[in-house]
Amino acid sequence: MNAHDQQHHALLEAIARKAMLAAGLLPDFSPEAIAQLGNINAPAAISDGTVRDLSGLLWCSIDNDDSLDLDQLTVAQAMPDGKIKVLVAVADVDSLVKKGSALDVHAKTNTTSIYTAARIFPMLPEKLSTGLTSLNYDADRAAMVVDMMVAADGSMQDSGIYPARVHNRAKLAYNSVAAWLEAGGAMPDAVAAVIGLADNLHLQDRAAQQLKNFRHVQGALNLETIEAKPVFVGDELRDLEVEKENRAKDIIADFMIAANGAVARYLASKNFPSIRRVVRVPKRWDRIVELAKEHGVTLPDIPDSKALDEFLLRQKAADPDRFPDLSLAVIKLLGSGEYVAEPPGGLAPGHFGLAVKDYSHSTAPNRRFPDVITQRLLKAAVQGESLPYDNDELQALAQHCTDAEDAVNKIERQVGKSAAALLLESRIGEQFDAFVTGASDKGTWVRLVELPVEGRLTQGFQGLDVGNRVRVQLTLTDVQRGFIDFKKVG
Repeated sequence: MNAHDQQHHALLEAIARKAMLAAGLLPDFSPEAIAQLGNINAPAAISDGTVRDLSGLLWCSIDNDDSLDLDQLTVAQAMPDGKIKVLVAVADVDSLVKKGSALDVHAKTNTTSIYTAARIFPMLPEKLSTGLTSLNYDADRAAMVVDMMVAADGSMQDSGIYPARVHNRAKLAYNSVAAWLEAGGAMPDAVAAVIGLADNLHLQDRAAQQLKNFRHVQGALNLETIEAKPVFVGDELRDLEVEKENRAKDIIADFMIAANGAVARYLASKNFPSIRRVVRVPKRWDRIVELAKEHGVTLPDIPDSKALDEFLLRQKAADPDRFPDLSLAVIKLLGSGEYVAEPPGGLAPGHFGLAVKDYSHSTAPNRRFPDVITQRLLKAAVQGESLPYDNDELQALAQHCTDAEDAVNKIERQVGKSAAALLLESRIGEQFDAFVTGASDKGTWVRLVELPVEGRLTQGFQGLDVGNRVRVQLTLTDVQRGFIDFKKVG
């Protein structure tokens, strides 16, 4: 056992803090923010005369097992002609976190909650994000509701947005709900305790699958990646646990995609500016074409999301175990998303991976600052008030949110690699199967097949490109810097 085995939490947290400060991010709330927080002691007031009372509906939250910051609730209603009304309630954060306040300044600086292997650095204090602005179980809360009519073919027929009172009837977790929906496992106790909720969840599941199928017809990409979650026993890091997609996660993902599109279109209809989330046409489409050819499939020379999705679906059916590896390679080649400001009547690029033109981030205001910005714009549009941000402000904020997100991603990856280095430091010299996840002038990176761990290939990388399979040997781990080095063998 290493000397620092019992100090893994503290070690990784110190690495995270150092990385955040180096990137200009704030690991702690300022005295001014803490003082402001001390004056907030109740949820946002709900004016019965100006909001709809939807507290009687079968609202529920579905999130990770350990999530306490509940941003959204969902419910569905069967309608004539096979249509399904889907309602998404989004936590009203703006009512307690005002623009320009000390809490807002902190959120604007970090732009997101930062999820590291050591701990979560929340964008808003937990008194708010897991308490007063969270859509907590068995509590009345103010929310902005996105009301959508979904046809039997999964197309969006109509949508509306309005403030409402909501009440969370059941706090549910992805894994237990998925085990019940997918494999006929035991119904979660929280579902069984609410009359009618089981049927409603089946209806939500049907609506989500219809929405997903419609998007794939339009060319949305069928991608599946492996996420690694650190497993601690006390303060000692013992393992990296793989988290996979499931039907319960699909409900939330597909409803949020639909809601984010509805919000973007609503703002455009009111002649309001917005911040859009875009993924441009991939610059490395040529390598995606080569990757498909290695699997016996010919893709068009011009980027075509529908053709790419057909290839991905075929590969998922043919080799489901290795499909996450292929997905990761494609994601790397697609490039990262970014935020752009769209003025009224503008033509911002769409989201290539989702095959949608109008897309915002609006459904997670406890965790992402772009969603807070969008919520303020949305409330002004709904209530007929003046713009909370002008076009120049939105342009600057879009660039800042993109830059900060890039910094946060690097920090989360670095701390994740530090955690992986802790687990691998006793395995120097061992060999592993891997595949190439990045190849550029900056270096070549590989991900192990056996473990969800990524590191740099320092020897034998010549001629390799994203998606190639390779046998590697572990040569170095550096916990402080988050370095894991391999060399090619064989």
